[in-house]
Amino acid sequence: MNSLSYFLLTRIVAYPTIVNTASDKDWFRHQSKVTKELKNYIEHNKERLRDTENRIKEKSNILLKDIKDTKNKVKGKVEEIIERENIYTIPNFLCVSRILISPYLGVLILQAHFHVALAILGVAAVTDLLDGWIARTWESQSSKMGSFLDPMADKVLIGTLFLSLTYADLIPISLTGIIIGRDVLLIIAGFIIRYQSLPPPRTLSRYFDATHATVQLAPTLVSKVNTVIQLVLVGSTLAAPVFNFVDHPLLHSLWYITGVTTIAAGLSYIFSKNTYHYLRKQ
Repeated sequence: MNSLSYFLLTRIVAYPTIVNTASDKDWFRHQSKVTKELKNYIEHNKERLRDTENRIKEKSNILLKDIKDTKNKVKGKVEEIIERENIYTIPNFLCVSRILISPYLGVLILQAHFHVALAILGVAAVTDLLDGWIARTWESQSSKMGSFLDPMADKVLIGTLFLSLTYADLIPISLTGIIIGRDVLLIIAGFIIRYQSLPPPRTLSRYFDATHATVQLAPTLVSKVNTVIQLVLVGSTLAAPVFNFVDHPLLHSLWYITGVTTIAAGLSYIFSKNTYHYLRKQ
């Protein structure tokens, strides 16, 4: 019971049980009227509160719908900005095959199976030439993903060969340290560029979605020359125990040439402005 109603009722009970005067009857009628008006006021406010609550719910539903529509519009805009492409191409599969075969090649070198390792390296070199030729010949086989995957496959293959040949005491550890250190820095830079080129919202699923092409890489001329020299060095070093020319002076010369071009290639990525560019739909 309302406190005010309770107060009025107690005041009424406090009066004498027998009411004889007209003034007392008027007072009771007045109190009854006040009590009734108070009850009506409370009921009226309850209705207003219910109406207010319903209006808040309606506005909340409208707000949620607006947020959902805005989210869909933003997603649509992002899809327009980010270019989707087909990554399931023959060159990309060849690049992935070189990455997958690299650990096995390293194991063969560690077990001194140089004949088999040399043959597999020859196959890997053919795939490297083949994927580039296919991508240039057929436009449908070219992809922005390939511009990242091809050099990545080369670095994984070359890095594995340098590490395993260094373990086999066929290549100096200082040269391997220079090459691995530079490649690690380039890979870190690639992840940073990917993050910077990805329009918001930046989520892990979109970051690692290979079909969202946001940047295209373009290796420098010095880097291409360095890659060829590195391949010549690891190929010659791997062939040395097979054809008995280990520790040949020409191999020593290749060590120095490889070290110099590796450092020069790393600097070219820093000072060149055309090593990568962001992709935007027109």
